[in-house]
Amino acid sequence: MSSRATISSMSTYAILGCGSVGHSVAEELVERGKDVLIVDKDESRVEALRDQDLNAQAADIRDDEVAELVDERDVVLIMSSDIEANEAAVENIRGRNEDQFVVARASDPVTADELTELGADVVINPSNVIADAALRALESGELEYKARQLADVITASTSKLAILTHDNPDPDSIASAAALRSIAEHLGAEADILYFGDIGHQENRAFVNLLELELTAYDSVDISEYDTVALIDPAKAGELQVGVDVDIYIDHYETEGEVEAEFVDVRPNVSSTSTILTKYIQEFDLSVDQAVATALLYGIRTETLDFRRDTTPADLTAAAYLYPFADHDTLEQVESPNMSPETLDVLAEAITNREVRGSHLVSDAGFIRDRDALAQAAQQLLNLEGITTTAVFGIVDDTIYLAARSKDIRLNIGKVLQDAFTDIGEAAGHSTQASAEIPLGIFTGIESSEENRETLLTLTEEAVKRKLFDAMGVEQETGAQNGG
Repeated sequence: MSSRATISSMSTYAILGCGSVGHSVAEELVERGKDVLIVDKDESRVEALRDQDLNAQAADIRDDEVAELVDERDVVLIMSSDIEANEAAVENIRGRNEDQFVVARASDPVTADELTELGADVVINPSNVIADAALRALESGELEYKARQLADVITASTSKLAILTHDNPDPDSIASAAALRSIAEHLGAEADILYFGDIGHQENRAFVNLLELELTAYDSVDISEYDTVALIDPAKAGELQVGVDVDIYIDHYETEGEVEAEFVDVRPNVSSTSTILTKYIQEFDLSVDQAVATALLYGIRTETLDFRRDTTPADLTAAAYLYPFADHDTLEQVESPNMSPETLDVLAEAITNREVRGSHLVSDAGFIRDRDALAQAAQQLLNLEGITTTAVFGIVDDTIYLAARSKDIRLNIGKVLQDAFTDIGEAAGHSTQASAEIPLGIFTGIESSEENRETLLTLTEEAVKRKLFDAMGVEQETGAQNGG
């Protein structure tokens, strides 16, 4: 077909078939100041339309003369409930004019395909449109209801709200916590963000520092000073390794058991907790702070791998809302931090000690100081040609830490690590990234010392690699390649 005018430039319309659907469309277009011609074979209906000062003519939309009648119109909407008549009208119109924009009504997927093949640009099914509108209204109403519930819990706080992130929080967890603190402040409540573990990954440290996000180590406060506790984006659903009751629980991963909290919002149909908190910011009509907007946008981007992984329409609309408010220069700095000497050493060791079986790579980085360097090494090794899954592990004190990454859609690396190590350690993650912690003594029964470091390393390397490759379903001998 030849090029057509854009919808925004169209000003003349024809509506063929003016039942309840066509009539509603006609009224809306006229209200918008559009030039509308209505064609319907029911003469009494045409007279009634004329009585409403609408431009209407009586004719059977199947007739070829109708195609000639509407030939000069920019847009033709074929809205009859008679689908055979609609098909005839589309065929006649396309026989005369390739440039008109044609919208046709279908009754089911089969007739939709037939109308498309005949040349309709857009095919609609009124029942689907009604269902979609009902679902959107339901989602909007549910969000409004949940926002009221959340506000009730926050405003009931008489001292202070503690917002807890998961161990060694990632950008999604930090951004979501920052957004909830903004909501709490908007509602007149004081809130602190408390984290467990360390903010060790270079990108995460840059993220917190550049955006000047105020976070407090959990161990440095007295949790009894807070009368309300929120758990945001926990790495392991429902598990909190401290003895406090949770009042607010928000996550994008389904929980394995029932969450006991006054307010719970778990949405596995979105890819980040930052998406959920963005929706609440919109619902509360907050003037979003630049740092929080930047954090949320980065949280969505990291969880979706820049919209390449499991991205939903909700993630995209949340990102589109945040985009104008975000500091993109800061985002660029966060995404390109300098690599520390420790990380470089770990990466070099991981490259040297890599073992590849098929498209799966496992490597031992030896004794390390910065366990967050493992995640960066695993991500970097994923760029090697032919590699779809990586796992890099190292020893810190008396613990084996492991980071894994995967772009293999057939493999859930989070489940792989759980299958391999849950019985002897802790594993958490999802389809494309995961981590594990295993007490060193589980494998060796030997206490770590300077004298037995090499022995420990050898025993650990063999055991971890064997369990990983077994969990991945990779043959022990076939296709093994060692680095170095």
